[in-house]
Amino acid sequence: MAPVNEAGRGSMDRPKPQMSTHDAIRELVERVTYAPGYTKAVGTRVEHAEPGHVVMSLAKGDGLVQVNGFFHGGVIAGLADHAGGGAVTTAMPPGRFAVTVNLQVSYLAPAKGESLIARARAILVGSTIGVAHVDVASLADGTETPCAVAIVTLRGVDFPAR
Repeated sequence: MAPVNEAGRGSMDRPKPQMSTHDAIRELVERVTYAPGYTKAVGTRVEHAEPGHVVMSLAKGDGLVQVNGFFHGGVIAGLADHAGGGAVTTAMPPGRFAVTVNLQVSYLAPAKGESLIARARAILVGSTIGVAHVDVASLADGTETPCAVAIVTLRGVDFPAR
């Protein structure tokens, strides 16, 4: 027999608290970021997520740097790509997911800091294509230095069932 709560219903019948839109958006971005794959392997962190806006960070690790100890350009591009995808995905209708069709990165300075922070915002979300602008900065001793800017063009697809 199932335990009974104060209302006389079994515990399995309890209404579940409704997740706020903000919480649902963050949960979606975290689910994609922390799933097995590249972003989890390199240590990408979700700092903020709301419709059309995502902030992600990445701490420096031995496998993420080039010969001079700066973050590798490919790692910077990967962070920009994922943050841009998150920004567009969060602005799409539920059940849709943004995948990259083009990534344009302009590097501004070597990323010498101990971590990267990417701030992405969706600048266009259509029925098929979305575009995000991403600013990436290197963080050293509490100071941010812009190191890259990216434009990510993405296509909406049905979210894979898991």
